[in-house]
Amino acid sequence: MGILENKARARLFYKYLSTVYDTINPFIWNEAMRDRAIGWLDIDSGDQVLDVGSGTGFATEGLLQHTDEVYCLDQSIHQMEKAFAKFGKQGGVRFHRGDAERLPFADNSFDHLWSSGSIEYWPNPVDALEEFRRVTKPGGRVLVVGPDYPNSIVMQKLADAIMLFYDEAEADQMFEAAGYTEFEHHIQQSSPGSPKAITTVATVPEAGDERNATGESVEQKTAAPGDAAAD
Repeated sequence: MGILENKARARLFYKYLSTVYDTINPFIWNEAMRDRAIGWLDIDSGDQVLDVGSGTGFATEGLLQHTDEVYCLDQSIHQMEKAFAKFGKQGGVRFHRGDAERLPFADNSFDHLWSSGSIEYWPNPVDALEEFRRVTKPGGRVLVVGPDYPNSIVMQKLADAIMLFYDEAEADQMFEAAGYTEFEHHIQQSSPGSPKAITTVATVPEAGDERNATGESVEQKTAAPGDAAAD
């Protein structure tokens, strides 16, 4: 497990990264990549979309081009402050501070779910993916963007020491273990030589269609009705 696959360390990391995040992010994950990925969600006007790990609101900005009903969740108060400064007075955007592995929302709350640049910090990514399936309506789409595993042995060792990098085979394992039966992967890159992103688009199965890694049926968790703000 990488040094940043720890929630306390990740929060500290983003306390400082938040000051320059909007400047450096486009070199790795730019608007063209974001907008293409958002198209894979097939959002309709009025759909409720949850942005997990919303950070400074880069993805939120793109999502708002398709629907006004965007919910932002992040564990870093410093990142959220940047996003709130951009969208806090925009009526459709709701902010929650919380944990991807313990989402503070009821079952089937959202039409679609987006998460970019967050999975690499989760200690237990399968737990978070299960939560994504729980809070998204059957037939809705869950989109997760993470860092693609590098080809160089040297870079692989460096990546493994920092945080989660993964390839399509590992993504298959994670999504299958979390109960998804239909998903696809896309490799995206801002420019030749820049880090690659692996973008997975999964369809939330209908009730009774979920399977875990052993092929057994997966029961949905039960949550209290209605949305609840995070602690």
